Amino acid sequence: MIGGVLDFLTRASNWSGPQGIPARIGEHLYYSAIAIVIALVIALPLGLLIGHTGRGVAAVSLVVNAVRSLPSFGLLIFFVVLLSPLITGRNNLVYLLPTEVVLVLLALPSILGNTVAGIQNADAAARDAARGMGMTSSQVLFRVELPNALPLIISGVRSAALQVIATATIASYVSLGGLGRYVFTGLAQQDYSQMAAGAVLVAVLALVVDLLLALVQRLIVSPGVSGRFRSRVEPGPATAAVVPKEPAVA
Repeated sequence: MIGGVLDFLTRASNWSGPQGIPARIGEHLYYSAIAIVIALVIALPLGLLIGHTGRGVAAVSLVVNAVRSLPSFGLLIFFVVLLSPLITGRNNLVYLLPTEVVLVLLALPSILGNTVAGIQNADAAARDAARGMGMTSSQVLFRVELPNALPLIISGVRSAALQVIATATIASYVSLGGLGRYVFTGLAQQDYSQMAAGAVLVAVLALVVDLLLALVQRLIVSPGVSGRFRSRVEPGPATAAVVPKEPAVA
């Protein structure tokens, strides 16, 4: 099996043409990026509002847990049957729209839940100090709570990206492209090496995207919030040992 997977991944013909691995990776990223951007547009403002006001937190928890329990594959079939008759023409939109609806539903819980939790868990002392300085409610949200919540918000985006990339393989089941094409074609042809190679490519793509998002998180999150600044300035035992003592006064 491992030899077959390596043979599939190293075969030159699989790395060129409209059905080659680079083209499939581009399609897979295209489906995933659309879903994550739409989920961000919906979940981020909603999470900021709910986290800041504290209203609707229980409902968010209930909805997030309910959406997470929905089966992705069953939802895809449901939305294809529901939405396809409403779309005219024979273009990819007939299958792309139901797929994106499922992927957006998959991405929403992580982003929404982490945004609400991040805002609510912002440093209370910093929040009170901002209010004491006369900041308005929106200034407290965007200048104090949001920067403090960024690590948790980006963590939610990373989690959503991993789930979306892993699940975007279902797009191939409804005649779209992406890396799932290798999985479903391999299953239909009983070519298990191709099927396993497709799964490996999805896993590697998810890890690469997560690594890039971790780099983005390191770049945009303040070192004082992430704790990197404290780890640099706090003197360790060796540093403390070389600090000169003040001479005793006679």
